[in-house]
Amino acid sequence: MKLSVNRGVGMKSILLVAAVVLVPVVAFAAGGGDHEGMGIKDWAWRILNFAILVVLLVKFVGKPLREYLASRKELIEKSIREAQEAKELAKKALAEVEERLKLKDKEIADILASAKSSGEAERDRLTAEGERMAVRIAEQAKTNIDFELKRAKEIIQEEAVQAALQLAEEKIRQQLTKDEQDKLLRESIKLIEGRN
Repeated sequence: MKLSVNRGVGMKSILLVAAVVLVPVVAFAAGGGDHEGMGIKDWAWRILNFAILVVLLVKFVGKPLREYLASRKELIEKSIREAQEAKELAKKALAEVEERLKLKDKEIADILASAKSSGEAERDRLTAEGERMAVRIAEQAKTNIDFELKRAKEIIQEEAVQAALQLAEEKIRQQLTKDEQDKLLRESIKLIEGRN
């Protein structure tokens, strides 16, 4: 509210000063502009005119101008103080942010080191597990091979026995007569009956 009153007084004072300054200028311009015969009287009027102007300016414009300049000075000083305070706050905030960034950098480095360490441990664990699995697979393969080899030998022996029996049977059939075959058949039946 005080500032608006000062502005109103300041505006009136400026208009008054403008009128006081412009009136002599207009009067001087209307005088015809003959400068050759200016005497002391003309100079005295000019000095008196100027003195009146200065007195009027000091009386009407002096106090409002001083108040306006003082309030303007206070406003500027206040703005400078606020700017300095804001600057200090900004410096503090910047320092805090930089400190937090340093902490974050350390946290990131710690996380990376931890991840690297855990990755290496996991790699070592997987490598060891892979080696154990390779040993188990090799043992299982060896067991399977041994089993299949044994089975293949048994099949081959069985086939060899069957082939030998067939050969022997064919040779016996070729050498045995019909009567000998009947006799062997009867003896086999008796043997089977005797077991039951």
